[in-house]
Amino acid sequence: MSGVEVIGANDESRDRRSDFDNSEDERRRSKIGNLKKKAINASNKFTHSLKKRGKRKIDYMVPSVSIEDVRDAKEESAVHELRQKLLHKDLLPPRHDDYHTLLRFLKAREFNIEKPIQMWEEMLKWRKEFGTDTILEDFVFDELEEVLQYYPQGYHGVDREGRPVYIERLGKAHPSRLMCITTIDRYMKYHVQEFERALLEKFPACSIAAKRQICSTTTILDVQGLGMKNFSRTAANLLAAMTKIDNSYYPETLHRMYIVNAGPGFRKMLWPAAQKFLDARTIGKINVLEPKSLGRLLDIIDASQLPDFLGGLCTCSTDGGCLRSNKGPWNDPEIMKLVHNAEATFVRQITRVSNDHHKYDSYVQIRPLKGTTSDTSTAESGSDIDDQCSPIGQRSFAFPCLAPVHEEVRVSDPNAYYSCDDSFPLVEKTIESDQGLLYSPDPLPTSSNVDSQSHQQTSSFYLEGV
Repeated sequence: MSGVEVIGANDESRDRRSDFDNSEDERRRSKIGNLKKKAINASNKFTHSLKKRGKRKIDYMVPSVSIEDVRDAKEESAVHELRQKLLHKDLLPPRHDDYHTLLRFLKAREFNIEKPIQMWEEMLKWRKEFGTDTILEDFVFDELEEVLQYYPQGYHGVDREGRPVYIERLGKAHPSRLMCITTIDRYMKYHVQEFERALLEKFPACSIAAKRQICSTTTILDVQGLGMKNFSRTAANLLAAMTKIDNSYYPETLHRMYIVNAGPGFRKMLWPAAQKFLDARTIGKINVLEPKSLGRLLDIIDASQLPDFLGGLCTCSTDGGCLRSNKGPWNDPEIMKLVHNAEATFVRQITRVSNDHHKYDSYVQIRPLKGTTSDTSTAESGSDIDDQCSPIGQRSFAFPCLAPVHEEVRVSDPNAYYSCDDSFPLVEKTIESDQGLLYSPDPLPTSSNVDSQSHQQTSSFYLEGV
């Protein structure tokens, strides 16, 4: 063969290899693109399959709610550790097996894992002695209407992020007259009853309305007209008793407090005295606003949700005005049907964010909005912390990423989880390789292999706790 012929043959060979390589690159890109599309649609496909198969097994349709829940990766790890320790000590009743409740106790003790355990144990003991678990049914505060005349207070609307707004008009409070109508012990029962109502009704209702996790309040204390006459020994005893219960047994339920219409007298005398009853963490959440700064509330709360005496536009026509109206999502009949519906479910989109906020994991749960056990707490399974299908313990991926989806339907039996079928559709999950992020089909776990992989608890886990 001549040199020209050899060169020609080599050129032809290189061309064939180049065509082959280009073809392989195109096929690989096409395959990855198709897998990405499948991954994006996988959750929807599975949800549709879930509904279809669920009809055959459960034999009825249930209403569903979508809730967004963003979690810090380190906090979630701490909750997992605390939960395991409480389970080991047999200190985790199903009604309190709630991610956001555990997180609140951790925050209250600055994530020192041993201190929340002691705090938790004291809380359980107090609830048993006080009768807290049944206080909504057992206690009737007959004197409420009269009490509100001398201690105006109430929930009214939500802030711009969906939290319930609680308002007290302390300048119009008369502690001495209040104690002629009720006692400190009875008022404390009412106070605890309202906390339980917030946990079991107001927070879930606000979460449904806002489509995001709500487990704290925005509080406004109007101190216009407040003087030393209002701050008697009786008032001090009442404040001390309420602060003890709030800090010890319902920690971290306050998002932010605004003390409004605070004149020079309040700042110089009353505020320093009141701080003696508060811990540093609570004081850090309080903003004291003088009368001319009242308009700042509108940055936090829409005018339609704020009473006119606080600079808003709301003038509830209810007898007693805004504070007696109990305005909020918890008064919406359709929302409350979901809150009280034992078979209602919610789809929770949980996103775990790392400290640098550039990496995250995301997964979906379908859980009952409310359990049907003897306790009346709304419930979310806590087992996502332990679940091998949950991204805990798995590698995080840089944006964008699609995490494995783990979805279940739970029927009214509080101790049984049901998969819809053993033959799940394929769901793509994100994996990492030398070439960057790729997507590969991976079957969702069946109920049998989930049980074999995880130590999943059958106890219930609520929305938030408050």
